[in-house]
Amino acid sequence: MSLTAIQNIARPTSIGLSSAVKRCLWVSSRAVIDAAARDGELRVFIFAGEVSGDTIGSRLMASLKKLSPFPIRFSGVGGSMMSKQGLQSLFPMEDIAVMGMWELLPHLYNIRVRMKEAIEAALLFRPHVVVTVDSKGFSFRFLKQLRARYDEQRLDGPVHFHYVAPSFWAWKGGEARLKGLAKFVDHVLCILPNEEPVCCSNGLPATFVGHPILEDVLEGKETMADEWRIEGNGEDFRIKYDVPSGATVITLLPGSRLQEVTRMLPIFANTMQQLRDSYSELMNVILVAPNQHVDKYISRAIHNWPVPAIPIPGGTPYLKYDAFNASKVALCTSGTVAMELQLARLPCICTYRAHPLTEWVIQHKAKIPYISLPNILLDCPVIPEVLFKACSPVMLASLLNELIEDKALQEKQIVAAGKVMELICPSKRTVNNYGKQDTGLIISSYSPSMIAASTILSFVKP
Repeated sequence: MSLTAIQNIARPTSIGLSSAVKRCLWVSSRAVIDAAARDGELRVFIFAGEVSGDTIGSRLMASLKKLSPFPIRFSGVGGSMMSKQGLQSLFPMEDIAVMGMWELLPHLYNIRVRMKEAIEAALLFRPHVVVTVDSKGFSFRFLKQLRARYDEQRLDGPVHFHYVAPSFWAWKGGEARLKGLAKFVDHVLCILPNEEPVCCSNGLPATFVGHPILEDVLEGKETMADEWRIEGNGEDFRIKYDVPSGATVITLLPGSRLQEVTRMLPIFANTMQQLRDSYSELMNVILVAPNQHVDKYISRAIHNWPVPAIPIPGGTPYLKYDAFNASKVALCTSGTVAMELQLARLPCICTYRAHPLTEWVIQHKAKIPYISLPNILLDCPVIPEVLFKACSPVMLASLLNELIEDKALQEKQIVAAGKVMELICPSKRTVNNYGKQDTGLIISSYSPSMIAASTILSFVKP
């Protein structure tokens, strides 16, 4: 029976379902939707450990609510975006938003405490589905320990999904580790085109759903979906924030985790100090991630900023893209923001610094020469990357000045951005498979989160 057929007969006004309706639900006893039919609701335990995961998680929650023929109850960990979809986070997401190897050490005890708390909460919640979003360090340990607890009790546990495949393609020996994940991950929702076949060939079921950044286009006001491009209103932004008509605006994106921001923001400040004499009216837009610790840190730092600066709060996508449109170029810490700048067609410089030992591990264990996703997808250094010890204010100021003055360099990045967007769209095969479920949704609903939600609801345990 198709998902739509189930929806038509089983969308209840209350949690209880009549026995007649239950008899009509001809689905496998191992199917996710069958478990929901039995209990009269779908229970989803969902976890996200950082800002980008919070956005992905919130969209998945919204899509599950749209597609599910049964009421959904959520439990888990997330941020402000997931809370808008009805999640009461077990603890602040920022408690585990730590990236790196050596950077992790001071936080190990607190992370262990939070891990135990999450596992106990999941067991008590009795979910039909568990979804972890990115944050592979915490996510995979959580899924492994949760499955072990169910196995100890000889219980048939929930289905485990992981959204955003680990970057196995970036590390030496990364692909070999995929086989081990199949012991506690039932299905991976991939966001890059070549991940699905590699996961499947290593015994890890997977579906390429498309990159989540595409949903910024589908949700936006001033967008061109056929080009996968967002054209913000720079003129309105300049008027709203009294930006002089002749000002050179550089957008700064220092990161979403506190440890990133404390490392990168001082470098960005010194870079602006280097540049301010080169332009009569230099201004900055600083994007502030929706992380309370990051917000406080940037609020303090901005008081002594070398040039006029406009902080833009996280969770305001329209304002963010308006700011991009009002800017000449951007300087960003490597991460999801590099893809947002591609959508806006804003030329940028990509940077990254970490603990010296973490940098050493990256330099010796990585098997690809690039760190920003656009360059990785194109296998070409279209976006200049200034990494590790090379990431100095003098070097950044020189590259920014060159990018601002050279129209050909800007155009090269703009053209390349269109190619990047084409690569991260869901495949025709995935969309066709989704369409065969007879969901009755229009083509614009073939968003990554809708395809991910459909994959979850249609899942049948082997």
